[in-house]
Amino acid sequence: MANLNINGKKYAVDVDPDTPLLWVIREQVGLTGTKYGCGIGACGACTVLFEGQAMRSCSLPVSAAEGKKIETIESLEKSGQLSKIQKAWVEKQVPQCGYCQSGMVMATTALLRNNPKPSDEEISASVSNICRCGTFQQVRDAIHAVIKA
Repeated sequence: MANLNINGKKYAVDVDPDTPLLWVIREQVGLTGTKYGCGIGACGACTVLFEGQAMRSCSLPVSAAEGKKIETIESLEKSGQLSKIQKAWVEKQVPQCGYCQSGMVMATTALLRNNPKPSDEEISASVSNICRCGTFQQVRDAIHAVIKA
């Protein structure tokens, strides 16, 4: 039995300790905003916040997540209001297919919580997710809009 803290709520899940956190979040907990992309931690579609840091959940065993604070894309909306980052994503029309976007939003959330005024180099280093549609410039525009707000 693994005891998890996801989005401020406690979950006890009966899974193998080596099960990737991504599958527990999606299949046992039922939060499907976190996406499966590559399965090897390269693309970032599965990015969640793990103790405040962006982490690829497909390559993190659930045993490493016990007792840690985990945040998914579902945690960002508060009382029916999108986060500033989510609002900027909409305003700057970032998503095309949208599949990678929850991971990008989570990576950006971690970046801006830890560094509210990052340089372009810091943005590139921290938001290393892959977008097959190529919306990287729109992502950067949305991040700069949040920084300036």
